[in-house]
Amino acid sequence: MREVRASRGQGRSPSRTGTLDLSRVMRLVYVLAALELACLFMQFSVMPYLSRRLGLDSVAFGYQQTIFGVLQLLGGPVFGRFADQRGARAAFTLSFLASSALYLLLAAACSPALPGVPLLFASRLPGALMHTLPAAQMAITDLSAPEERPAALGRLGLCFGVGVIFGSLLGGTLSSTCGIQCPVIVALVVSLLGAVLSLTCIPTSTKGASARAQAALPGKPKASVFDLKAITCLLLQPGVLPVFLVKVICGFPSGLFMVMFSLISMDFFQLEAAQAGYLMSFFGVLQMVFQGLVIGRLSSRFSEGALLRASVLAFSVVGLAMALMANVFHLCLLMPGLVFSLCALNVVTDSMLTNAVSASDTGTMLGLCASVQPLTRTLGPTLGGLLYHSFGVPVFGHVQLAVNFLVLLVLWRQPVPPKMDKAW
Repeated sequence: MREVRASRGQGRSPSRTGTLDLSRVMRLVYVLAALELACLFMQFSVMPYLSRRLGLDSVAFGYQQTIFGVLQLLGGPVFGRFADQRGARAAFTLSFLASSALYLLLAAACSPALPGVPLLFASRLPGALMHTLPAAQMAITDLSAPEERPAALGRLGLCFGVGVIFGSLLGGTLSSTCGIQCPVIVALVVSLLGAVLSLTCIPTSTKGASARAQAALPGKPKASVFDLKAITCLLLQPGVLPVFLVKVICGFPSGLFMVMFSLISMDFFQLEAAQAGYLMSFFGVLQMVFQGLVIGRLSSRFSEGALLRASVLAFSVVGLAMALMANVFHLCLLMPGLVFSLCALNVVTDSMLTNAVSASDTGTMLGLCASVQPLTRTLGPTLGGLLYHSFGVPVFGHVQLAVNFLVLLVLWRQPVPPKMDKAW
């Protein structure tokens, strides 16, 4: 299959080569992202029950979750650099093969004849290379013009919503009717199918010709995938670090709340497991609507800077409401604002950061962005647990209000450089 070629200037837009239809490639990227996320949420739905069956307590379950988060945190930037250097096909294939290895080890852990606990912890190791969503973001970034990028990245929210809803429902239904091993085996088969589709249908590279030429300049030494200096240097480029810090700082308080949500739903809201599942499905539907439909339309009417300010303002208002909420009905009322804030923050900052770096570094930049969520999952259980046990649920709202209000004041006084957002 011929490689995708695109102009990488300021007004770059994808073009076609021969019979390669870029819209078909983009649709396939969305499908692969949805498949991977559905498999991931199938796995999430059976992990607590498998851990309990193997005799692990909540502390041991927390350890394996932390291991998974740390591995994804460390693997995200390295995987992004690998995607930049080896191309989209290699990135998607590697991610799906890593997923297949995780589900194979997890299926083996379900077998009574095998040592379940060691295999369960070993199944976390391939998580360092499971980054299909950042690979999809890189491909969409490469195939879309800068002015179309927020809408194109926003449509990945539909994939996330599909993964949350169908993955959770399939995981629960299959484990109840066919046994706890069944969802894992289904996820293994789907991941292998994703690897085959990636290897046969994804172009070798989705980057433009100028980006490939820049990466292969005569006399320029080929940098290693594990070159941490080259990875961190991206954050030192003009205008990148402030936006990246906004992404990390503003999203962290709500991330703490989401990490502790399973415990809060049981203790504070007194919800049964099925009711908590319905609430998560509601969250998935909202994310599909906002990220797949609303953010794209707003990005065509307002500048990225205005949307970033709006997301931080919404975070502040939601934080105030969260500090005052007393029951699950209040949570349902504030959840649309929370989901809008999360979606707008992630889509706009991803778009701004990829516009700020060269075309040959978009994968690495998205890998750094993908490390934000694992960072929350790594620090969240400990910090969130201490805050929850010391001050209760309102503390999450107070922290979110204070942090985002301070960031909002800074954003209003400190403009983003023109390279990041001309309309700021």
